[in-house]
Amino acid sequence: MTTKSEKALDFNTVHYFTFDDLSIILDVNSGSVHLADEDTLAFLDLVKAHGWDEGLALAEKEFGQADAREIAEGIQDLIDEGLLFTPADFSDYRPHTEPIVKAMCLHMAHDCNLRCRYCFADTGAYGGPRGLMSLETAKAAMDFLMEASGHRTHVEVDFFGGEPLLNFEVCKAAARYGRDLAKKRGKVLKLTLTTNGVLMTDEVIDWVKANDIDLVLSLDGRKAVHDHMRPFVGGGPSYDRVVPRYQAFIEKASPDQWYYMRGTYTHFNTDFADDVIHMADDLGFDRLSMEPVVAPAEAPYALREEDKPALMASYDKLTRHYLKAREAGKGYDFYHFNVDFDGGPCLPKRLVGCGSGHDYLAVSPEGDLYPCHQFVGDESYKMGTVREGITHPEIAADFQSATVLTKPICMACWARFNCSGGCHANNIRYGGGLHDPYSFGCDLQRKRIESALYLEAKRLLAEGAE
Repeated sequence: MTTKSEKALDFNTVHYFTFDDLSIILDVNSGSVHLADEDTLAFLDLVKAHGWDEGLALAEKEFGQADAREIAEGIQDLIDEGLLFTPADFSDYRPHTEPIVKAMCLHMAHDCNLRCRYCFADTGAYGGPRGLMSLETAKAAMDFLMEASGHRTHVEVDFFGGEPLLNFEVCKAAARYGRDLAKKRGKVLKLTLTTNGVLMTDEVIDWVKANDIDLVLSLDGRKAVHDHMRPFVGGGPSYDRVVPRYQAFIEKASPDQWYYMRGTYTHFNTDFADDVIHMADDLGFDRLSMEPVVAPAEAPYALREEDKPALMASYDKLTRHYLKAREAGKGYDFYHFNVDFDGGPCLPKRLVGCGSGHDYLAVSPEGDLYPCHQFVGDESYKMGTVREGITHPEIAADFQSATVLTKPICMACWARFNCSGGCHANNIRYGGGLHDPYSFGCDLQRKRIESALYLEAKRLLAEGAE
């Protein structure tokens, strides 16, 4: 049997873990995933601690010579096939040298009819005066996108806020203009509306359906949780207002109408799995996302180190519920549990992740350009305007340079190609900078990826795949 005794194995290229009934090994660089048994993981622990030869000798004493050598041969076969301990190869990676915009977030309203306690946008005003985007500015933004997208055929616009439905008439007119302009330019424009649901009237629902508008709908889960964090301006509860509106949308929507119910969990609901389960089981919503709040440490709702055990337990509970629901034919889509074993994202996407600042930009009501919606209002990140174009290309260059390869912490993390370095805004504000990730978010991301790997492995086993 050949061995790797002549060269130490790089354990930064593998990750392995056990959850419930499965032991799983991820080959980080190739993306290959392998099912194993606990003895195999124990063997890897021995090799990691003592090297191949000594690890194998210790394994022979612990498992018996025959079993230890069988495990070693199986691992060696995977190494020889390029499916385990695979070295990194970035020779095909060619970073962009100029921004080619494919998506924009149009801030249709810097105002809101809710006063969400965790709002990063200063209750919708983004630190400035409250106001609405004019149709002239919205059209100029569409013009900019069609030009700045270059050779790209598919482009995207998200109507955002604050609450964009405060500016519904301009949303409608901008959608018409954008779709007509895209057709003339030989492009396809995808439109999304992000809303808190308060103004989601039958007219809005009919417009969304008739014009193939995707929706991101804000709901934090259980009534008490939602109402505590998402009150009206006067302090009253909003759950009973928005849930019937969302349900009316689901009843009218076609089966292929895309939407996501997007919630936020905080220090006040570390048992957030119960919020997701409520939305799936009690309300019947089947496309869900629940994101951790990112906030200053002094905020009462901010997540804390002592919350982590409860958060990890909540992901475990949600993983088991998700699996049980799927096996019972009542499955739902949870955003962070989506993984692809058959190739996954391309190399640039794995290395760069978020395209903020170069292929994704945000537009303020005045027409100013920023790297993403979380930077709007911060003049140090103003990149230009929709009328003048990008006048500060150095900002785009900074964001383009922020890949996994430039982040030492990421390069030492097994999840580096699944999260692609994390959110730029969170890294800048709560990590160590653009190239230093927000560590609390990293811990949660790693947990979510393990859950996703487990669930996908269970699906493939159920379908009889190897």
